[in-house]
Amino acid sequence: MMIDTPCARSQCPEMPKVSLDQAVVDLMESIALQETALSHILCAESRKMQKAMNLDGLDLCKLLEVNDSATNMVHAVANLELVLKDKLEFVSNNLYVPGDSGCPSPAQ
Repeated sequence: MMIDTPCARSQCPEMPKVSLDQAVVDLMESIALQETALSHILCAESRKMQKAMNLDGLDLCKLLEVNDSATNMVHAVANLELVLKDKLEFVSNNLYVPGDSGCPSPAQ
């Protein structure tokens, strides 16, 4: 039985057709953009810690709360870094063939 949805009626836009080379470039670019976003998150955590340290009347309890928040964020970023590492390894091990697209092989 066919469900009558917009996609079932072929009204969804088609995915653009791209070469393998372009797909690899797009994946590498997405990894780089995600790395940039993670670096901004870590910088924001650093600024938050610096602001907290400069607050008047900051007690140990509040400082530890800020530290725990930063620690949790660093752990989350580290986990995302592992995902990006796996993504990069997948691209380099499965989609990139040195010398196939005019790029020099690592041995050259």
